[in-house]
Amino acid sequence: MIRTFTAIFCFAFSVIHAIAQQTIKPFKTGDRVVFVGNSITDGGHYHSYIWLYYMTRFPNSRIDIYNAGIGGDVSKQIYERLDDDVFSHNPTVVTLTFGMNDTGYKYMTAAVADSTYKAKIAESLKSFRLIEDKYKQHPEVRKIMIASPPYDETSKSKLTPFIGKNNALLQIADVQQQTAKADGWDFVDFNRPLTAINIREEQRDSLFTMENADRVHPTNDAMMVMAYVFLKAQGLAGKKVAESVINASTPRVESVDNCAVTALAATTDRVTFNYLANALPYPMDTIESGFGKPQRAQSAGLKLVPFTEEFNQEILRVKGLKSTGNYQLKIDDKIIGTWGADEYKKGINLAVLNKTPQYQEAMAVMQLNEERWEIERRLREYYWIHFSILKPHGLLFNDGDATVDSLQRFAKKDFFVAVTLPTYQKARFKSVRDAWKKEIALLTDEIYATNKPVNRRVEITLIY
Repeated sequence: MIRTFTAIFCFAFSVIHAIAQQTIKPFKTGDRVVFVGNSITDGGHYHSYIWLYYMTRFPNSRIDIYNAGIGGDVSKQIYERLDDDVFSHNPTVVTLTFGMNDTGYKYMTAAVADSTYKAKIAESLKSFRLIEDKYKQHPEVRKIMIASPPYDETSKSKLTPFIGKNNALLQIADVQQQTAKADGWDFVDFNRPLTAINIREEQRDSLFTMENADRVHPTNDAMMVMAYVFLKAQGLAGKKVAESVINASTPRVESVDNCAVTALAATTDRVTFNYLANALPYPMDTIESGFGKPQRAQSAGLKLVPFTEEFNQEILRVKGLKSTGNYQLKIDDKIIGTWGADEYKKGINLAVLNKTPQYQEAMAVMQLNEERWEIERRLREYYWIHFSILKPHGLLFNDGDATVDSLQRFAKKDFFVAVTLPTYQKARFKSVRDAWKKEIALLTDEIYATNKPVNRRVEITLIY
């Protein structure tokens, strides 16, 4: 038992460590990035969390990210909608992830599982070659292949797992990686890192999973982990929000990183200065939400990966303060907290203090981004109806009354159509869709107006 636990833990550690070996280019100013996939992309937050990082860390370098996920898609369906749903955005970067639906959802005995998965993998990869050919027709677009998040077979949660399904996903992932290397695409693996974290956490809680009660759809904390893996692969770990080092006894500014400190006035018991960072801290949603159960908050992902340590450091260090007593920190006349001289010397991470004006500014950006995501989800529901339900019947983009009547009848026997139909009945009118698109554009413009750091007045005062 001890050997088994050690082997599992070592596996988890080695795979998480291997995240650092993945390298893809960061996005650049002006990029239009389309994330292509199934329901994990369609209803998921990982691309929104990635964009939130760029919104706050690079406020003067605008990019645009588009959700091109369709729930239930396999590689063949993705191929069939590339022109209408992906390249219609005029992207500079496209991603691609598939596999979860391609491998199916069927309980099988070990005797037939291997041959069944082998056939499903072959069918999936056959359409993947068509996608590959289509992508090659767009040499001006950078491609990023993303291996699917895992199907969680190891949790002791209530639903009986499909044994062998995640291994089938890994077989697809291996071909995806080989293809990416051969074609000069970037590659990111979500499967192995998330599997490793699941295994690690299940040693403490056998019911733990990041893939929801259905073992398929990542929870919001898992979406944050996926964003972490992606951003780390882009080489962005270690880039501080800002750092300033001040010596109160000299007094002088010893160093700054990604910020400016001016108008310094300091004694050993009081320090004041103006502070202008070039970035905002990364804000975290603490509200539990998501599809199904368990519902978790984005911030819960901080317990699973060292995002704060690697991506969210806004450090204020002050040396030379009197060793006795505590010092109150104010920013723009707002009391933020109180720390001792040794803590100031070590450094205070302002990025995790949600009372700071800059964190509140970042929270406004986050809420605007969430509103944008919500509206985009309405459009994705409209496109899901068309690509998944209407297209097979030759009714793609046919929004006439007869189509609505057919969908209403179909909704009586299909739960997913039933829950999506109210949104479709609004979105079938072009004027409504156009209004939503304008609202998304307006929100994005507002984000890139709101996300600009401003000059702050900082005061550190001995209080007792």
